[in-house]
Amino acid sequence: MSRPVLLEHGLVIDGSGGPAWPGDVLLVGDRIAALGEGLRTRLPAGMAPEDLEVVDCRGKVIAPGFIDAHTHDDAIVLRDPLCLPKVSQGITTVVTGNCGISLAPYRTPQSRPPLTLLGADSFRHPTMASYRAAVDAAQPALNVAALVGHTTLRFAAMAALDRPADAEEAARMAALLEGCMADGAHGLSSGLFYEEAFQAPAEEVTALARIVARHGGVYATHLRSEMATILEAMHEAGDTAFSAGVPLVLSHHKCAGPANWGRTKETLPLVEALALRQPIAMDVYPYVAGSTVLREDLVDGVIDVLLTWSDPHPEVTGRLLSDVAAEWGVDQQEACRRLQPGGACYFQMSEDDVERVIAHPLTMIGSDGLPHDRHPHPRLWGAFPRVLARYWRERRLFTLEQAVHKMTGMTARNLRIGERGLLRVGLMADVVVFDPETVRDTATYDRPHGVSEGIDHVFVNGHCAYRGGEARVLARAGRMLSRAAA
Repeated sequence: MSRPVLLEHGLVIDGSGGPAWPGDVLLVGDRIAALGEGLRTRLPAGMAPEDLEVVDCRGKVIAPGFIDAHTHDDAIVLRDPLCLPKVSQGITTVVTGNCGISLAPYRTPQSRPPLTLLGADSFRHPTMASYRAAVDAAQPALNVAALVGHTTLRFAAMAALDRPADAEEAARMAALLEGCMADGAHGLSSGLFYEEAFQAPAEEVTALARIVARHGGVYATHLRSEMATILEAMHEAGDTAFSAGVPLVLSHHKCAGPANWGRTKETLPLVEALALRQPIAMDVYPYVAGSTVLREDLVDGVIDVLLTWSDPHPEVTGRLLSDVAAEWGVDQQEACRRLQPGGACYFQMSEDDVERVIAHPLTMIGSDGLPHDRHPHPRLWGAFPRVLARYWRERRLFTLEQAVHKMTGMTARNLRIGERGLLRVGLMADVVVFDPETVRDTATYDRPHGVSEGIDHVFVNGHCAYRGGEARVLARAGRMLSRAAA
């Protein structure tokens, strides 16, 4: 067991949204052992000051480790368990399986193309138990809380995805989901926006969400549309969750495309109306560009499109689609077709909308980073420090306590992550120490791999996983988590 750690003389922000206070936090083993002022003089019985590793936190914030509410880290925690892009931001837990796409429960047949957001050869886990065993064997540097993807269930149960599931296929999906929930999955996600799930009617998803409700999980959805028909898509999601009796999370809430800019003035009141009848939350990333696979329907000739990868033309990675199209003497739609399969950042949101969403009291923070992209969106490396630097310190959209709450306690509660997200005696010792005056993201669209500044120490299950300035992971003490009781 590692030495007890005393985080001393910091500003303690406990993740609840309540006021900060000056004091100390004592970590013993994998738990928070004590909170208060002057803890060095009143240590637990049998412990002496010389037993401690002391971290001077003057001028620093001591907070719960950040929880990334929306990731596609399912495969990268196995391939690269150091997880430096996340740990260096202060993230100690990632929620995987978003947008309908999870590694489990699906093993890729040679005749079936994989889902590219998680990498080309990753689908090897026919059950959540298999994925859990793989995470435990990889021993990543942070904790993993897994959702089950509706699209993954469709791949596992259906012969063709361009239609609703028939009764036999629906039963197979239900059985797979039951098994995953019994093994501790945190809930179900859907990605009705994507071709592989677009033909699934609401009834197909509602039937699965009822299983999640029986197990006390949650339902997170990438809406069927975030553009012209976003309100209809939000009503569909709300009705699905309400009918099933399950809490709803609207993934990466946005109003996409210039024609929809400003419509958060409509969507956020709808969220508040839905909240009067059902549990609902949103996650958001703090940028005006989204990132996903290359799709012609997202290329409008107006917004900038930054290429993040292309299988047929890897040499264009990191360039604007408009420049490639001009170089080839074709329009952007044709260039997009030639570059597929590929990925891109789409500069499709307005800053005013991003600010309205991120400031909303029902919003938590998720990076939505794509770790397999060759030239990833900077949110993979910088989302959480960017919230603190831009939206708290510069824009003052919320208090520092509220900012931390959006990254910790709120997320733990909404996504059924037990014993984390708060600084409380007896809870798990996932803790971040950061400098509130200097914390900032350095990753940019041109140079997306920048390590954030101002993150001093990151503890995962009581082990120091990261120290600022070293730009490397020091310990791999993460765990695969099971769903907490509602």
